Amino acid sequence: MTLYIAQFTAKHRIIQVEENSVFLWRQESGEIDTAMLGDKIKRESSVHFFNMVAGNNYEIKLEDISVTVLKAEPFNG
Repeated sequence: MTLYIAQFTAKHRIIQVEENSVFLWRQESGEIDTAMLGDKIKRESSVHFFNMVAGNNYEIKLEDISVTVLKAEPFNG
């Protein structure tokens, strides 16, 4: 398994705060599927970020979040 790092931005349809961050994950060596990676980032990072920003008064739905992967590469850090 290889450790990878991705730089990404996530935007919510309504919430005006943007998430700019990095995401680490392991996968077998090979091509990075950015669509699958975007979905993984939504589930494992962005939904929690927007829940924290919105508080308990607003339900965050995955379909309201868009993720743009800016760069992804093997991580040797």
